[in-house]
Amino acid sequence: MASPATLYAELIKSKAAKFGFQSCGISRAAFLEDDARALESWLQKDYHGEMSYMANHFEKRVDPRLLVEGAKSVISLSYNYFPKENLNPLGGLKISKYAYGQDYHEVIKEILRDLVAELQEEIGEFAFRVFTDSAPILERSWARKSGIGWVGKNANLITKQNGSFFFLAEIICDLELDADMPKTDHCGSCRRCIDACPTGAIVDEHVIDGSKCISYATIELKNEIPQSFKGKMQDWMFGCDICQDVCPWNRFAKPHQQPLFDPNPKLKAMESSDWQELSQDLFSEIFRKSPVKRTKFAGLQRNIKFIKETLDGKEKI
Repeated sequence: MASPATLYAELIKSKAAKFGFQSCGISRAAFLEDDARALESWLQKDYHGEMSYMANHFEKRVDPRLLVEGAKSVISLSYNYFPKENLNPLGGLKISKYAYGQDYHEVIKEILRDLVAELQEEIGEFAFRVFTDSAPILERSWARKSGIGWVGKNANLITKQNGSFFFLAEIICDLELDADMPKTDHCGSCRRCIDACPTGAIVDEHVIDGSKCISYATIELKNEIPQSFKGKMQDWMFGCDICQDVCPWNRFAKPHQQPLFDPNPKLKAMESSDWQELSQDLFSEIFRKSPVKRTKFAGLQRNIKFIKETLDGKEKI
């Protein structure tokens, strides 16, 4: 007869599929020794730029047992966000695909809570916390260890079946569960992501200098965009998908089935003149529940102005 660790692991994966998750894998909760060294090196090289929070809670980032007392397992999940249609360019400007619809933090966390509630009805009470890019967790490291996919040269998690356009989420719990094995790397000699990055942000295989990334400049950076980005933005006003768009594995990406990730109709209707005349009221209406609200109106205006004035020295919108 199968052990509870096996039966529970099978049940969790079955429930994850029922709740719309693309993949589900399990790791044993433990200290991430290799990842701790890599993170320390990354921070020492100032690749986090002005993202000072990346240096906070270092021990928690590399040991999930400090996030959930008595944690024994990390359940890693992926949730598809690949859109049914590509909105770019929006009047000559681009938004990262993950931000087309409603904020994934809120959408996925609600699904995770419902998933755990149903699990507890069958398994009984257990200690847990749910996460999706919302706490000091090395999500890609746990997803890799759980066998969901491998970390590509662009530092994104990649799968053979679905590419890389998905969100990662975790359930850290005190259940003893059968752990999965990591996948092998299937990037081979491909360098498309490295060669395509207009700012040279991929400084080594699997290593990103965040301070050079267009996503960092348009989302994380609160001050003025450095002149080093001049002529290199390629019309991205929020985020950047270049290193994913060129990845050969993303030819297998399939459209998501989550209506909350569909774009606001007014966003689809935006044209060049609309972006130039964007008001606070229209920004709030279009992006009220969107990840784009993170930049605030002033931040998006800054990005649009920088692109308009500096990309190749010509006005683009």
